[in-house]
Amino acid sequence: MYTIGIDFGTESGRAVLVDTSNGDEIATAVHSYSNGVIDEALPGSDKPLPPDWALQDPRDYIDVIKTTVPQVLRESGVDPAEVVGIGIDFTACTMMPTKRDGTPLMMFDEWRDNPHAWVKLWKHHASQPQADQINEVARQMGEDWLQRYGGKISSEWFFSKALQILQEAPDVYNASERLIEAADWVIWQLTGVETRNACTAGYKAIVQDGDFPSEAYFGALDPRFADVVETRMSREFAPLGSKAGGLTEEAAEWTGLPVGTAVAVANVDAHVTVPAVTVTQPGQMVIIMGTSNCHMLIGEELQTVEGMCGVVRDGIIPGYYGYEAGQSGVGDIFAWFVNHAVPPEYHEAARAAGKDIHEYLEHEAAKQKPGEHGLVALDWWNGNRSPLVDADLTGLLLGATLATRAPDIYRALIEATAYGTRIIIEAFEEQGIPVNELVVAGGLPEKNKLLVQIYVDVTGKPMKFAASSQAPAVGAAMHAAVAASVYPNIQAAAQKMGRIKDEVVHPIPENQAIYEQLYAEYKLLYEYFGKGANDVMKRLKNLKMQVRGETH
Repeated sequence: MYTIGIDFGTESGRAVLVDTSNGDEIATAVHSYSNGVIDEALPGSDKPLPPDWALQDPRDYIDVIKTTVPQVLRESGVDPAEVVGIGIDFTACTMMPTKRDGTPLMMFDEWRDNPHAWVKLWKHHASQPQADQINEVARQMGEDWLQRYGGKISSEWFFSKALQILQEAPDVYNASERLIEAADWVIWQLTGVETRNACTAGYKAIVQDGDFPSEAYFGALDPRFADVVETRMSREFAPLGSKAGGLTEEAAEWTGLPVGTAVAVANVDAHVTVPAVTVTQPGQMVIIMGTSNCHMLIGEELQTVEGMCGVVRDGIIPGYYGYEAGQSGVGDIFAWFVNHAVPPEYHEAARAAGKDIHEYLEHEAAKQKPGEHGLVALDWWNGNRSPLVDADLTGLLLGATLATRAPDIYRALIEATAYGTRIIIEAFEEQGIPVNELVVAGGLPEKNKLLVQIYVDVTGKPMKFAASSQAPAVGAAMHAAVAASVYPNIQAAAQKMGRIKDEVVHPIPENQAIYEQLYAEYKLLYEYFGKGANDVMKRLKNLKMQVRGETH
């Protein structure tokens, strides 16, 4: 028997066909979104979007299904009747307004030109004012749930984005009959059944102990928002690994799979990866490293951790509290640097050496010893997700001279993201949640060995690696196997289908000694710029928007 997992990422979707008996990946297919990340202007429009917007086109998600699933079936030669289940994972919080039947508002002519009618991608940060309001009102009202999100709700989370729609585009809000995670919307399109998965509800939509905050709280944010749950959401949450329904006739035509094939409840890309790398017990931190970093832990007891994205009972592995933290920009920071700040001669040298520019800069930066470049950076090019939870923070590079070169800065940026991960680890350890080793997945550790060693040296933790480059998709396929009753729970599926490599990378003591000094400098800058002693980053951002005539 086989299952298919589909990983909906930031730029593309990936499907993998997996043998349920042993986790072997039989075939893989990737489809890039035609509209990608919409952060400059809506498709077909020349009107620029304001700063910090990040949208997507939901039709791209359906195209992923129509393209990748038939492709893995063709390439594998597997009989579609032998595929017993399909599961998905998704970036989160990625949400959208729809009509009652699930039709996205942007599909209607009257709303197509309004950006609030489109999908708000996880890294849409323009809802920071709403996040600030959500946090301030929660503190004023003494809302207990706030501490389960590290004391702050992020601009990336569900109600920050929903409140932004209401306050900036009330006509769009009034036209919406559902506000829904894109992950749950895709499952709706596959099954014809509207479900709300417990994972995104718990981590991104403030659901704790089985329910949302009170109507009184939402009304305190805005009287028009008081009934947001009753009118546009659902109080029923489907547990991970459960069956959302079976493929409809239309979805069966899209995929080439039989009508009624089991479809698992949706999941989040980071969370679904944890069992895929065989982590089902406390003590290991799973880091999914890509455009951003997501840090996942499980624990036996409920703890409050500064700036964590959330803690949810059964949110990752049944029977445990699942903890989430993260960094808003990692691979995106490196991409910004090579796209906008690396001189042409390095690109030319990379081509001459037969390497891509990242590989070339890694090779050059690896020639240095820790501390040799004389730089330290703050990793806030896309704001700070954990522990500061502030999208208005910005990047910083200190120590540059006329002798500073591109490989120096590239290495300093990698180191900055490693320091940010160490800050997160220490926040958990200070609350008694053990982090004995790191298990990593995603494109960055696969491609960049310098990055791996820097993270190990900076954190002082040994690192293990996902056996699959498609670990989230494999995790989704594992949950599909549970939904199809191949396995009774995700722990049993992890024993048979989860995999990690034999390789382990250990810290180098002499490197650790230097990084201890550099990390101390990072922490000084982190405290000074991140905790209010000097809010120059926000002043500069506000001035920029004033000059441009834009609002935040």
